[in-house]
Amino acid sequence: MPPPGLVNATVSRSWERCLKAGLEPLAGPATPEPVSPPRLEQTLEQRRELLRQARPVIEYLFSQVSGSGSMVILADDQGLLIEALGDPEFLKRAERVALQPGASWHEQDRGTNAIGTALAERVPVAVHGSEHFLDCNRFLTCTAAPVMGSDGKLLGVIDISGHHGARHPHTLGLVQTASYMIESRMFELRHQRAARLRLHPQAEGIGTLAEGLVALDEDGRIVGANRTALSLLALADAEIGRAGIDGVLALASGGLLQRTRERPGAVLDVKTRCGRRLFLKAEPGRSPAPVAPPRRAAEVRDALAELDTGDERMRQCLERARKMVGKPIPILLHGESGVGKEMVAAAIHASGPRRQRAMVAINCAALPEHLIEAELFGYAPGAFTGARREGSAGRIREAHGSTLFLDEIGDMPLPLQSRLLRVLQERQVVPLGGGKPATVDFALIAASHRPLKLEVERGRFRADLYYRLNGITLTLPPLRARSDFPVLVTSLLERFEPGAGLMLEPAVLAALGDYPWPGNLRELANVLRFASALRDPGETVIGWHHLPEELVDELQRPERARPNDAEGVLSLRAASDSLIERTVRTSGGNLSEAARRLGISRTTLYRRMGGNRHQSGTVSRCVP
Repeated sequence: MPPPGLVNATVSRSWERCLKAGLEPLAGPATPEPVSPPRLEQTLEQRRELLRQARPVIEYLFSQVSGSGSMVILADDQGLLIEALGDPEFLKRAERVALQPGASWHEQDRGTNAIGTALAERVPVAVHGSEHFLDCNRFLTCTAAPVMGSDGKLLGVIDISGHHGARHPHTLGLVQTASYMIESRMFELRHQRAARLRLHPQAEGIGTLAEGLVALDEDGRIVGANRTALSLLALADAEIGRAGIDGVLALASGGLLQRTRERPGAVLDVKTRCGRRLFLKAEPGRSPAPVAPPRRAAEVRDALAELDTGDERMRQCLERARKMVGKPIPILLHGESGVGKEMVAAAIHASGPRRQRAMVAINCAALPEHLIEAELFGYAPGAFTGARREGSAGRIREAHGSTLFLDEIGDMPLPLQSRLLRVLQERQVVPLGGGKPATVDFALIAASHRPLKLEVERGRFRADLYYRLNGITLTLPPLRARSDFPVLVTSLLERFEPGAGLMLEPAVLAALGDYPWPGNLRELANVLRFASALRDPGETVIGWHHLPEELVDELQRPERARPNDAEGVLSLRAASDSLIERTVRTSGGNLSEAARRLGISRTTLYRRMGGNRHQSGTVSRCVP
């Protein structure tokens, strides 16, 4: 046991559990090896919705820690790692202790660690260096937060792990925010047709990540709630599915829903039975959406045209892609990571004759080498220890009649390149362990951020496979080289918040337009999605305070400052503050009018001006 007082109570309790479980600090993990590929495949299928909702959050989280020698991990409710994204060098180091998909990091297997301990304690946890129970894990610093379902049950854990020398005090806040984002996405998915309540002690908090969420059935019974709502309403997990809203709020459910129908979108001032004041916005339940009739050929949307936002190089790529639609010619997409290769592949598929079946996308870089062969080609019953009794068809057979998209094909191991080449030549796939060959028919799109021709010259990629894939190469431009940045921003904001009319402050748009965007479209989309989520109700203009702090610091470095004709050289933050001050002045000191013109809430305007009160006499004369 660590000496009392040297570690916090959470870590101390975890060490006690490890000792009771019979773990030895120097003996290594109880289950050192990852699970078999079939077992992992089965788990991924069972956790499909969690993965789908968590992936955008994982990508955003990694964009915040990329380059720091770290990784972002998603584990399921049993501590099994099901997704990981990280810096390549650290991923290699992490694999030595099986910090990878398919490995269990439950406390009983790996001792004290952020993932397993967060599962055991059901609270956010940070475990640094020597606080890990097993000696082999003490090079790590790990920070994790549980992801809870709207039924009060654990869904999994989101974690950031890195070398213990790179620990950062803000990491705990990052993973907590990420867990709330995943929980909100899962709540919206599960209860999209139920009547829902949004709660907060302040009216301005409704619509933010800090709001409480409650789902009601037709009788007003609470069938789902997030952690914030349970705390605000003083409810226990066990009361979900049993408690009625009329027993919690000092207002009958029928009256509440009736008032919502009469005043849709209104924020109501209510009290709980315990006398706590809350602001509430209710959303009536929706009936099941009618099934749309199948589109006629003339009505099929032009998915490629939707990606054309004005850049000439991108337009040329899309036009060449359009000419390949429906033709038996493999397409190779090339470009830096994050430029939108999968979006273009999906648009090509959606524009072609195979669109009735879903495109099958495989990221060759994301699959462990021991799993990719079974994932691609499938396997026969009993092909190896732990294989499913019924076997597996494999992703290539799933693509029969559709489009197979092989992302990051340059990362496919050489032995598997030979098998893939044989499939492409013979149009037949033989599962692992033998069996009858299956004929396959699919359109093929591959993508890579690596220059494959150079990889061939270096002996890292088969020349015959390269020429088989390279029917036509389309090179997508990086974001920094595109001329359509403002239109692209508007398009992304509209996609995230349809009909909201969101826009960026001019100074923010100018600064983002000059930023090099190493993560390209993926990084931009993550930033805009994050900024949109931080808006107060009624805000339509995204400013500096909505952006990630790390990005603002980068944008406001002195060498990035822009000259201002009227006031000399200003920092970008000063330019934004100057815009607010001028708007307040031209509004005659009326903050409500100034907030309306700026497209932000009055609360945000007060907050933004709070630091400037000593600089301007305007604020003291403002009219609320």
